[in-house]
Amino acid sequence: MFIAFEGPEGAGKTTQVELLVERLVRHGVPYVRTREPGGTPLGRQLRELLLHSLSARLTPKEETLILALDRLRHVREVIRPALDAGKVVVTDRYADSTLAHQGHGGEVAFETLQWLIDYATDGLQPDLTVLLDVDVALGIERRQEAFRTGHGEFNRIDGRDLTYHARVSAGYQELAARSPDRYLLIDGNQPIPTVADAVWQRVSSAVASRPVPGRSG
Repeated sequence: MFIAFEGPEGAGKTTQVELLVERLVRHGVPYVRTREPGGTPLGRQLRELLLHSLSARLTPKEETLILALDRLRHVREVIRPALDAGKVVVTDRYADSTLAHQGHGGEVAFETLQWLIDYATDGLQPDLTVLLDVDVALGIERRQEAFRTGHGEFNRIDGRDLTYHARVSAGYQELAARSPDRYLLIDGNQPIPTVADAVWQRVSSAVASRPVPGRSG
């Protein structure tokens, strides 16, 4: 099973990825946890360039090409091998982030983005995309607070104006409306355990029949 977490900045994706992984461990489900950008050695270098290089002055088209390279390596070296080995893959962001950020946010043509996504992934889509929805201003406040307290980063994407982030959020809503069977839309303003329970309710039915290593009967 391939699960992607998406949403505006500060929606709580990383926290929910961690909580889902903890439950997979408790149920003896083999998994791989990863992220975009940065899921491979090359991807970590690309992530640094994309998110932290203020001198690069990247355009949305340039961001798109960096993300396409990161995603191609990510699928080839991490995601497909894990799925082929029967593992659950849990990723913090995937291709829909490009459609939301560079498409709706950066106004790159969707036909171009979709072609690059298909080229990099050979059409591989998540079985489930968890979309955590929060008010964009609240999300950025969360990111700033996490950065101030040493519990997170505040990168060049986070620092864009709220109009940009509002376009990204609206883009995610449009993507979810197009693929309701694949998306699980959750109000990210709810308590963290409530969100985690909603995610697990959707995931557990797919993994409940898996045998737990070392357990009999």
